[in-house]
Amino acid sequence: MASGTSESLFPRTDADVAPEADRTTGILPYQAIKEAIANREIQAREEIGEAQIQPASLDLRLGEIAYRVQASFLPGPNATVRERLRDLSLYEIDLRDGAVLEVGAVYIVPLIESVSLKWRTSAVGNPKSSTGRLDVFARLITDRSVRFDQIAEQYKGPLYVEIAPSTFNVRVRKGSRLVQMRVRRGNPPMTQRALQDLQEERGLIVDGPGLARDGGVLFTMDVRGKENGLIGFKARNHAPVIDIDAVGLHEPREFWDPVIVQPGRGIILDPDDFYILASKEAVQVPPDYAAEMVPYDTLMGEFRVHYAGFFDPGFGWAGSGGTGSRAVLEVRSHEVPFLIEDGQIVGKLQYERLAAAPDLVYGLNIGSSYQSQGLRLGKQFKPYGQ
Repeated sequence: MASGTSESLFPRTDADVAPEADRTTGILPYQAIKEAIANREIQAREEIGEAQIQPASLDLRLGEIAYRVQASFLPGPNATVRERLRDLSLYEIDLRDGAVLEVGAVYIVPLIESVSLKWRTSAVGNPKSSTGRLDVFARLITDRSVRFDQIAEQYKGPLYVEIAPSTFNVRVRKGSRLVQMRVRRGNPPMTQRALQDLQEERGLIVDGPGLARDGGVLFTMDVRGKENGLIGFKARNHAPVIDIDAVGLHEPREFWDPVIVQPGRGIILDPDDFYILASKEAVQVPPDYAAEMVPYDTLMGEFRVHYAGFFDPGFGWAGSGGTGSRAVLEVRSHEVPFLIEDGQIVGKLQYERLAAAPDLVYGLNIGSSYQSQGLRLGKQFKPYGQ
């Protein structure tokens, strides 16, 4: 582990977390992830850096080789990923000095990290926010897996990521962090009543009704915008290459067109175009919980809100520098144009308790890119309008 003082990286949790004994089930918080690394439940070919460890997840790093493959695949219960690569790999790409992954192609990259999970312990993967906002499809795969982004209980072995850029060509390199892993002890339930109580007592949704339904808190789309009328961004075709590790490097207008509100109307999504939009409500995640944006309900319409993934403990929370943060949504319409109107339900957040009260939470002091965010592009871009 890299050395360093945690006080300079993370804000401490506050009185919002009631003192109580550690639970036997739940999502592992920061200090438990560090313990899992020390106990070699989480392993790596190279030292795991302090910056990889988030309040309730671990950033995973690309290895030195990418395999360009014929098609996306799952290995199935009787094969390893490397066994399938022998049949499906077209060629190898050396990532040590960086390489461009192209739109329309599928790549498999072995990760530097691996796991040796204990009894009652499993894990899930998800793209990092800065990956999803570039419309890069990135999913974890394990040996003998039948589902993406699922690491089975007691799995022991290597981890891989499937990468498929959909809109922008992206430059990556060994050590790039496109995905993250959240580790879970047991399978703790979150009842509808408990979720509703959490909303009423602690305000998961700051400026909306915060309806608890179907195991999650519903959120809606903002297509009314603020004073400048900006409600989102639409990706431009044939844009330059984006360096996925860059921070504040790229000029937004080279990659995005603004989407301006039409008074009295919603927004019509063009088929297969990619949009960055925002929720109408501001979201909060209490420091002793984590949240996840789950796949949309197909009955809501012919579009998908995707990629957004994990919300760490303290996201949008007042005690860690937030005042409620709007969820930024990566949106596509499929097959047909689709009209989204202001306040239309587009998805839900599922909340889950941590296995222990966290030592550290998401906030401005950890360098969190999206605390107190409104509508915002990924961290690779300069602020829009500057």
